[in-house]
Amino acid sequence: MHHQTRDRFDVLRSKPMELASAQRVDAEDVDAIHRVASKYYRLIFIDSGNDESDPMWRRMIDHTDQLVVATTTRDDHAEAGALLLEALAQQNDKAHALAQNAVAVVTQADSKATAADVKRVADGYKTLARDVATIPFDPAIVDGILRYDALRPNTQRAWLAAGSAVARGL
Repeated sequence: MHHQTRDRFDVLRSKPMELASAQRVDAEDVDAIHRVASKYYRLIFIDSGNDESDPMWRRMIDHTDQLVVATTTRDDHAEAGALLLEALAQQNDKAHALAQNAVAVVTQADSKATAADVKRVADGYKTLARDVATIPFDPAIVDGILRYDALRPNTQRAWLAAGSAVARGL
């Protein structure tokens, strides 16, 4: 675990200097990691990517209480998240419930995206997810380490709203 002193959380991360193929995690690894982490942490966040064909991803879904689909105003990103929710809704009862109770977070990652672009993507998720939060473009999000206090006030409020939407599902 890497303790993030300033931001007050811990991270179990992959080794950034190794190829992903050299550090594969399988379904049994996810179970073991979750079993240990749940002894010490009340909230566990897993950043998984969107490969629903991966056994690790499917096992992560088995442990999930609240699903958050992060996307941007780019059409290919938005479509990938929407397809993921649609596919989950067609699986078993738990996956269906996770999809219906999901929160979509649409970030305006491109400074050239318009309010209409954000609204179009957000509206597309309204029938797929329980809640949709939108995050405005903020230069502090573009590159480097994310720091909450570096975000503009309207971006901070948007992230608080997104966090509240997620918390309502727990």
